Amino acid sequence: MGIFEIIFFRETSIHASLLLALAIVFVATVIRSAFGFGEALIAVPLLVLCMPLSVAAPLAVLLSVTIAAVVVAQDWRHIHLRSAAGLVVATVFGIPLGLLVLTNAHQELVKAALGILIVLFAAYSLMARDALRLEREHRPLLLLSGFLAGILGGAYGMNGPPLVVYGSLRRWSPQQFRATLQAYFLPASLLGMIGYWSAGLWTRTVTREFLLSVPVMLPAVFLGRAINHRFSGAAFLKYIYGGLVLIGVMLFVEALTHHV
Repeated sequence: MGIFEIIFFRETSIHASLLLALAIVFVATVIRSAFGFGEALIAVPLLVLCMPLSVAAPLAVLLSVTIAAVVVAQDWRHIHLRSAAGLVVATVFGIPLGLLVLTNAHQELVKAALGILIVLFAAYSLMARDALRLEREHRPLLLLSGFLAGILGGAYGMNGPPLVVYGSLRRWSPQQFRATLQAYFLPASLLGMIGYWSAGLWTRTVTREFLLSVPVMLPAVFLGRAINHRFSGAAFLKYIYGGLVLIGVMLFVEALTHHV
């Protein structure tokens, strides 16, 4: 094989990897913008197919910061500001415990149990005629949700489930759900990005991949917003509970595969 053939195949491989990464970013962003969460099911697990984890993880967080900032700018009127602030404050206290879980010998058992609990809650909410709901803000449960989100974020990089559970109990509208969760994810993701920067993981490669992703990410945010605004409350909740089932199953399967 000549030198020109080698260069051709190498460039073809690079372009294919770039197109795959951009497609992943687009789909993950649409899901995040439409539902307010869920991109964790797609972003990092698939991005590692075309780039190292040391690039994929900080890239996903940098994208998260940008998506959250755009959504907050779009729909700040729909934000439950006190709820978002309480969740963020409680999360800060949960992160250190999450890091302890990450280093615990029984972390896979914790992950499996968490997955089962999430699936049970979502399945009950889908099937029950009179599902649980909160008519007004419940401060202790709000703070507990934020604290658990911090634990999950510190341990598994997955803050979403407790926030989604609380939002579903409060019966936030699709617009309130989307905007309030992004008001939470904006400072939470900024803290995560500061952590990557302090660890030396925010590199030129991460910045380059991010800049390449922006032209794909921004239209995806607007497409997700259009989808979100077409949802009715009842249909939206069904999608939310379906997303929780997927997350719970994913956690349980990951725990089994790592344990084995």
